[in-house]
Amino acid sequence: MGLRDYLRVARRNRWLMAASVVVALGVALGVNLYATPVYAARVTFFFSTPSSGGGGIAAAGMFSTNRLSTYAALLTSDEVAAPLAGTPGVDLDLEEIREAITAEIVPDTVIMNVVVEDRDPNRTLLLLTRLSRSFVAAVQELERPDPAEPSSVKVTIVSGPALDEDPVSPDPLNNLALATVAGLVVGAIGSVGREVADNTVRTAEALQTLASAPVLARVPADPAGPFVSPSTSPRTEALREVRTRVQCAAAAGSVKTLAVTSAVPGEGRSATACGLALLFAEAGQRVLVVDAELRHPRLGAFLGREDAAGLSTVLDGTAPLEQVLQPWGAGLWLLAGGRTPPNPSELLSSPRMTELVDEVRRRFDVVIFDCPPLLPVTDAAVVAARADGTLLVVRARRTTSAQVTDAVRALHAVNATLLGCVLNMVAGKGPDAMPRYDSYLSGPKPSPRGRGGWSMQAA
Repeated sequence: MGLRDYLRVARRNRWLMAASVVVALGVALGVNLYATPVYAARVTFFFSTPSSGGGGIAAAGMFSTNRLSTYAALLTSDEVAAPLAGTPGVDLDLEEIREAITAEIVPDTVIMNVVVEDRDPNRTLLLLTRLSRSFVAAVQELERPDPAEPSSVKVTIVSGPALDEDPVSPDPLNNLALATVAGLVVGAIGSVGREVADNTVRTAEALQTLASAPVLARVPADPAGPFVSPSTSPRTEALREVRTRVQCAAAAGSVKTLAVTSAVPGEGRSATACGLALLFAEAGQRVLVVDAELRHPRLGAFLGREDAAGLSTVLDGTAPLEQVLQPWGAGLWLLAGGRTPPNPSELLSSPRMTELVDEVRRRFDVVIFDCPPLLPVTDAAVVAARADGTLLVVRARRTTSAQVTDAVRALHAVNATLLGCVLNMVAGKGPDAMPRYDSYLSGPKPSPRGRGGWSMQAA
């Protein structure tokens, strides 16, 4: 994945990332409001070795520097810390005192900073004050080789003991900053995981790779509905693109009968079939749209026509084709599904169906079959095998890669000709949205010139 892919993933899952940041900030806010504050008191020690000559200054400095780590360990030793445990005002055991003490040696110096932290500010300062006295006394006693002689190391308190004005924990700004970073990291991990787990088809490139067939168009969803889209809407223009490419395929070979199917229900197959039929009729051709979905016929209700008689009654010999054809507008006829038969697969695979396909091919310029989905039943594969070409409708962000692969395999199993795929219901907004040309499709703006004038606009 490149940078563009990661940015697309971030845009696609922006609400997840935003939610992660909000939750993390809420946790940080709760910590800031309800966590018990911790106070810190600080003191700075300076170590030196008395020297009578200038030549001993460097040696004395080296002597103290090498011992600083030892002095830092001495702070929490039984020699220094144990006498403070349980003393009035401190009321802490030895382990609690050790946990409260932190020593930091300033590099390349003989200075050591000591910090004591506790939830009670008064106890914090008291503990550090007593610790400082005990530590100074312990160092001077341990560094005294002879009781009659002075200590070889001098410990001087150069700063403190002093209590910080503000508590060191919780740190509101630091917690909020860490929460923001943590929320972004968790959101990013969740977004990538969601992207990896998402096996739906989102792009035309992915669909073309899965189906090994061209994607004829990306058709957006239309708020006005699938059958009342204005002639200048993006959806209608996308279907015109499908019509144009089918016409090009028909010019190169014999493509008069077209099966429109999908992998699973709910992918907009019937709306696509009806939209294409209307556009072919708009182009001046004699078009027949056939409802080959005998189990759940829908086109009669969609187009406002009678659905009691249709394809099933023709196939079982109940009625001739001429009696059940219903005109719809100029150049368009409907062959509804008719009554639901007990054996739709057998009817669609019967010799009578082959005869019917040949008959309507002779009588009409374009015949479009609205077929059932491929995966639940075999009806669509039976019809696709008799048609000159097949369109596979795939719903963006819903149909899975496995469903597309299985649908293509079902078409290949009956030697059906897959002309291409239609990526349907493409998002109008977001990283997967198709380009919009609303200002162009809405038509040219009125000329700004006066009466009688005209101007050319770029197209």
